[in-house]
Amino acid sequence: MGRDLFVTGTDTGAGKTHVAVALLGALRARGQRASGMKPVASGCMRTAEGLRNEDALALIAASDPAPAYATCNPYAFEPPIAPHLAAHAVARRIELAPIRTAFEQLRARAGRVVVEGVGGWMAPLSDGLMQADLVRDLDLDVVLVVGLRLGCLNHALLSARAIAGDGCRLAGWIANHIDPAMAAVDDNIATLRARIDAPLLGQLAYGGTGFVAIDAAAP
Repeated sequence: MGRDLFVTGTDTGAGKTHVAVALLGALRARGQRASGMKPVASGCMRTAEGLRNEDALALIAASDPAPAYATCNPYAFEPPIAPHLAAHAVARRIELAPIRTAFEQLRARAGRVVVEGVGGWMAPLSDGLMQADLVRDLDLDVVLVVGLRLGCLNHALLSARAIAGDGCRLAGWIANHIDPAMAAVDDNIATLRARIDAPLLGQLAYGGTGFVAIDAAAP
């Protein structure tokens, strides 16, 4: 894949940030300049510098060149709730234009940009704005993070179907081992490989920060 990437997940807690950081590391290991972006984040911490999100900070730390915080995370909200609700609580509205401006600034400095979404694919950004709109506007390829736990088959297949139905490109998916006690892991992965019309790009070990296996089609 030679395009910029959008990392989404089967649900909150699937491991999007760990995968996005690992992708940035993989790209940099191949000699590419790559920066991370978290356009929208809720559950931010109050600091002397302003609201800060731990996912955005992790992406900045994994980036080269490292972006300014406001460029990485244009929309930061304190309440740990869905972003459109968090924005409404402070009388703000999430719009594409500021995100596009920040993305273009990142793109001008880095060869690749890895954009991390919020929640799962269908988590709305505003009353009339979905994450699919952002992906289409920025012309991103989608990487789906499948959190390997009971129920992941349903979540992953529904997510893959929704991504395709929204007219977006699913470049591949990554299996993230978030439950060390999950039964029949290999069988679950085989089931998804047979049913998702996109390659398995790699697997992330439980508690790991780097890919333990990457298919030939990985970025």
